[in-house]
Amino acid sequence: MQGLTAPIIKGLWYVALNGRDLKSGKMQPKKLLGEPMLFGRTDDGAVFAIRDACPHRGIPLRYGSFDGQSIQCCYHGWRFDRTGACVEIPSLREGQQMDLTKICTPSYACVERQGMVWVFVPRAGETPAEAGFPEPPLMPDFAADADPRFHCMLPFHCSMDHAAFGLMDPTHAAYVHTSWWFKKGARKLRPKEKHFAPSELGWSMVRHELPPQNIAYKILGTPVTTEISYMLPGLRIENIRGSKMQATGLTAITPVDEGETEVHQFFWVSAAWMSLGKPLFQHLMRVFLDQDRRVVVQQREGLVHDPKLMLINDADTQARWWMRVKDAFVKAQADGKPFENPIQPMTLRWRS
Repeated sequence: MQGLTAPIIKGLWYVALNGRDLKSGKMQPKKLLGEPMLFGRTDDGAVFAIRDACPHRGIPLRYGSFDGQSIQCCYHGWRFDRTGACVEIPSLREGQQMDLTKICTPSYACVERQGMVWVFVPRAGETPAEAGFPEPPLMPDFAADADPRFHCMLPFHCSMDHAAFGLMDPTHAAYVHTSWWFKKGARKLRPKEKHFAPSELGWSMVRHELPPQNIAYKILGTPVTTEISYMLPGLRIENIRGSKMQATGLTAITPVDEGETEVHQFFWVSAAWMSLGKPLFQHLMRVFLDQDRRVVVQQREGLVHDPKLMLINDADTQARWWMRVKDAFVKAQADGKPFENPIQPMTLRWRS
């Protein structure tokens, strides 16, 4: 956890895009998990992801054209379908035989769920089903076709580990998340005690009732309860339930490479009328996320000198859990054994 870079976990689903950002008949290149990818949406609405490289001369396919069904390379006109298979080589003459079924650019499992485009990057050529994760996780209380009402994404100049530590850090809010309209000059720390339990690929802060000072949540109807889950490869899912409506927030970490990361924030809310405040709400989301981004950029100035870092109990226990879960998952992959969650139920206490 001390360095500027962190190993990337493969064999899991990652958030690649907000589905609304990928229009029909359009392509979008992205570098994710160190691999050049090209995402697209066909005319009939299906999403796909292939490696952004023509197998002929290696030029990125993003420079070519997409007719809504197949991609034509800009260099020699070779054409590829959404599975990456070559379907046409214009330069071939009559009698020149070539088995096009043997020519392809690699493809990635890619699905759209709850308005998000997910991509699966295999560790060793395995399918999602073979890895034990046939589908990406679903957000609780919302249907598989329910789009998020709010979304923002910011690039973080840090490794996925340091981005993850920010997701689970319970004590930085009074010092980082302050604005003229929110907690300005707030330094009054309150004692906290939360119960935690292991969950799929991670752990959860057990559902509890929110204290009365969380006025913003009162709009959901009282009482309001929340459960926060952290899971590989870098997901923080907060499920909030009130007597009038429900909301679920997802913060998703997707590494660009070992030292750069994209962080997405999504929110689903059961009340349709809340979309009226979308511009304001998304602005506030971006301000909040940018505060986290700025602090890891500042942290990087110190990390370049390779300082010896320290973690304390109980405030930094979840950061330790992250490394334990990640290491256990990677070891299980290497050993070809089922993942065994190393987290045990525990109560943590801190001031924040």
